[in-house]
Amino acid sequence: MSSSAETIARAAREAANLMQTITSSQKSAVLKRIRQVLEERKDQIIEANKQDQEAAQKEVSAGRLSSSLFKRLDIEGAGGQKFAALLQGVDDVDKIADPIGQVTLARKLDNDLAMYRVVCPVGVCLVIFEARPEVVVNIACLAIKSGNAAILKGGKEASRTNQILADTIQHAIATTPMQGEGLTKFPERAVQVVTTRDEISSLLDMDKYVDLVVPRGSNSLVCYIQNNTRIPVLGHADGICSTYLDADADPRKAVHVVVDAKTSYPAACNSTEALLVHSSVADTVFVEVAKALLAKGVRMHVEDRARAAIEKAGIDSNAVSKLVTSATDADFGHEYTDLDIAVKVVDSLDDAIDHINAHGSKHTDAIITESRRNADWFMRRVDAAGVYWNASTRFADGFRYGFGAEIGVSTNKTHARGPAGLESLTIYKYYMFGNGQASTDYGVGDGKRSFLHEDIPLDSVRDKFVL
Repeated sequence: MSSSAETIARAAREAANLMQTITSSQKSAVLKRIRQVLEERKDQIIEANKQDQEAAQKEVSAGRLSSSLFKRLDIEGAGGQKFAALLQGVDDVDKIADPIGQVTLARKLDNDLAMYRVVCPVGVCLVIFEARPEVVVNIACLAIKSGNAAILKGGKEASRTNQILADTIQHAIATTPMQGEGLTKFPERAVQVVTTRDEISSLLDMDKYVDLVVPRGSNSLVCYIQNNTRIPVLGHADGICSTYLDADADPRKAVHVVVDAKTSYPAACNSTEALLVHSSVADTVFVEVAKALLAKGVRMHVEDRARAAIEKAGIDSNAVSKLVTSATDADFGHEYTDLDIAVKVVDSLDDAIDHINAHGSKHTDAIITESRRNADWFMRRVDAAGVYWNASTRFADGFRYGFGAEIGVSTNKTHARGPAGLESLTIYKYYMFGNGQASTDYGVGDGKRSFLHEDIPLDSVRDKFVL
């Protein structure tokens, strides 16, 4: 066991314990200071990021780094849009109501005996991610707002950016003025960064200190984490999203939604990877969608009936020869993270649903239809964290959901599911207020008391324990 890793984990546990008594105003002050220092150090951060990109480009050219990971590395964005969104994300997290201390259930068990279910932090969160250096800021801010301590490990391809962002956050925490006398000092080790694989291997064994692991990255990364720790894991191994063109699909909506779902950011886990087409619209709606996808340079992996529809429509033969290939069975369970899409024609709505449940990854799936009945059937039967009607799968994102930021997307069926924001870093504990009662005071027989079990109106106690 790495002594360095244990020191980090122990410090995180101590910070998490202290975070339980940090007030909402203290959290807000720290978040505002983080945003301020990020803006002050923007030029240095972008310069470090450019150095990471230059080094990563060489790795891509040498075949040691995927192009999809490289695309996720940029922190500035066109015209500075990504960095501006990063700053906006800090503001958005700050504006979210502090969930810690809120009462979600209140019950009077007896006179002078009351029970409250109260939101509290998870504790220590270990977040392991590839590329996407903005994750450092996103996770740090969500952890601070939710009263957790975070240990972050980014990929080596973004090492310079990750380090300067971590230094910026720790400097902001250390230089935030105290918000009043008698308050717990905000723990500077609430956000820590580790740099080596050995430390991660050791931390995955430390369920004594670490409460939750959040892996963000490739299938191999997530599977490795899931198979090598006893600590609960929140995340998803694949983002195999499907869009289904129903018999009642509107052509305009179909083109607009599918093109966005596939081409707006192909490297994202919420990008559509499979297109299912009802046979009755293969020669009509699908043809229009196919033309639009080919015009965007999308490589289409099609089964026989989809190919027949394309050829019958007389779509540009040059584009077809370059971009249309025959699909294999493996294409329908594959996460491309690029300008590729698998296409299959089906004979019914149920066939589409069965295909998605068999080949998807329970991430996000969409139906394009004007039939409310078909949409409802699809949304009830598809087993995924997100099911959409006439909307792009690219909406599966914490920022777009109004969560301020996200720690990742979960396909789990416990604790958190879908884009996981602030709420996903919280659990609850039960507060009991008595007046000397014992459990044996209650029951059936002489001298025994009966429970009242009367619900207390939440509106009267919701913020009872918020600091």
